[in-house]
Amino acid sequence: MGKESDDGVPQEYPYFWSKGSSIDLPDFLTKYKPSMVQNDGTKPWIWVEGSKRNSDTYPSGAAAAVSEAAAVCEAAALLKEVTQRIEEIKNDDSIPMRSSKKTGAKSKKEVREKVQADAAEKLKEISIKHNYVCGKWLIFASADKVDAIWSRIATSLVSGALASTCAFLTKVATSPANETPHHQHLICLYIPNVYDKDSVTEVMKVLLRNHGVNLSGVKSDLYTGAGLDSKHPSGIPSTVWKNTSLLADSEIKDLKDAFFSELNAASTPAAKLEEKKDKPSIAAKKRPVPKKKTQEDDPFASEDEGDAQEAERKQKVQAKGKSRKRSQSSDMDVDDMDVDDMDVDADQSDKPKTKRIKSTR
Repeated sequence: MGKESDDGVPQEYPYFWSKGSSIDLPDFLTKYKPSMVQNDGTKPWIWVEGSKRNSDTYPSGAAAAVSEAAAVCEAAALLKEVTQRIEEIKNDDSIPMRSSKKTGAKSKKEVREKVQADAAEKLKEISIKHNYVCGKWLIFASADKVDAIWSRIATSLVSGALASTCAFLTKVATSPANETPHHQHLICLYIPNVYDKDSVTEVMKVLLRNHGVNLSGVKSDLYTGAGLDSKHPSGIPSTVWKNTSLLADSEIKDLKDAFFSELNAASTPAAKLEEKKDKPSIAAKKRPVPKKKTQEDDPFASEDEGDAQEAERKQKVQAKGKSRKRSQSSDMDVDDMDVDDMDVDADQSDKPKTKRIKSTR
């Protein structure tokens, strides 16, 4: 799986695009494809900035840096405290494995989840107190699809449907230096406030309806800075929002189905047009070869009809033969013909044919 890095945008980084860049976005996306750019330790991400990135959406400067550092320090201390508490619950024999209705005792699982939920609320308080509420939608894409998915999201952020939402920045993980089977690229789409449920949901709907992507939840930058991930020993959820916390499964499915139905409908006419274009060229290359006429067998014809047809065919062949011989005799050189034959032919052409009786004298 892709791994997150620092959320700060690097300065003078060739793999970062904004509207002030010297290269157009389509050319940038073609030149730097995540499947082709390998991370040698200096280029872990490819970035594209939207038009809404400003001091309100993404605080910057010395004051913001100090505030963020304080938030991360406070969050890290909380995670350490919660991790210790979770370990205590695990080893506390007085807490049963199963809850009891009779005694009202909570199970280890229930006690643990309560501690983790309280910790998530405290992390929210820390974020708001230090104005460090920025975060991102997480999207994972396989190596064979990441280029297309990334290109569509980046373009949408700059001049498409995502440009009308609060989203303002996106990045995609480059390829690992060493070949990794089934590698997944992480795409992050940044939003100014992960706790603004309406805005977060609006972005989610666009990602589903206009891009058909698989979403993996919303993560706070504070969580990233404090090192809270899905494998953290505290067990605190690594995302602020899960998909089903924002939309029902049925609505998520409907939005994605609408995207793919529209995609298939758009591709079908193009396929048919290409098929029509190909047909004339194929016909021009392959000329029909004339076939000799053959007598087809009629399974319903009688033997007498077959004999009659055969006799008729032979008569036509004989007639064609006689006609061919006559044309050949008319083309013969005069010097090769007998004078008597010439006279006879002339007489026969001008007079009615009569039967000549040969003298026996």
